[in-house]
Amino acid sequence: MAILRVDDFKGKLTGGGARPNLFEVNITFPGFVGGDLELTNFMCKGAQLPGSTVGVVTVPFRGRQVKLAGDRVFEPWTVTVINDTNFAVRNAMEVWMDGINSHSQNSGFTSPTVYQTDMTVHQLDQDGSIIKKYTFNGAFPTAVTPIDLSYDANDQVEEFQVTFEFQYWVSDTTT
Repeated sequence: MAILRVDDFKGKLTGGGARPNLFEVNITFPGFVGGDLELTNFMCKGAQLPGSTVGVVTVPFRGRQVKLAGDRVFEPWTVTVINDTNFAVRNAMEVWMDGINSHSQNSGFTSPTVYQTDMTVHQLDQDGSIIKKYTFNGAFPTAVTPIDLSYDANDQVEEFQVTFEFQYWVSDTTT
């Protein structure tokens, strides 16, 4: 049956629709970093619910291209962080990345259990309850973007992005 009326559409839009500005990110820092989970949660201004792609294996067969499912690929996950005057979150990210590979010695922790951690992003309902949870397993930062400085940048607060690689993600529905 086709939905033709506005009231039909409204009736199907459960909860008024999920809102992209209602989210919470929990970046758990490895022990050697320190880092403030609560502060990072507040300063994380933007993120994404993850995506993934299943590759395609093409096998030629008698003039045809037979397509088979290949390996799953997870794209990097990026968060946008508001910078405070203490540089607390940025400093933690720099310490974390320095532990993975030092600026001066080109060495760092070799055991993934030391520098990888699990992180979560929650989609929140309008009442603040969690309606969807994604956990990124074995995550670690691979890039911290520069912060542009400029005399033209009036009435702005600094921001930077952090890109994480991870092993895989899992999704939990909590309602």
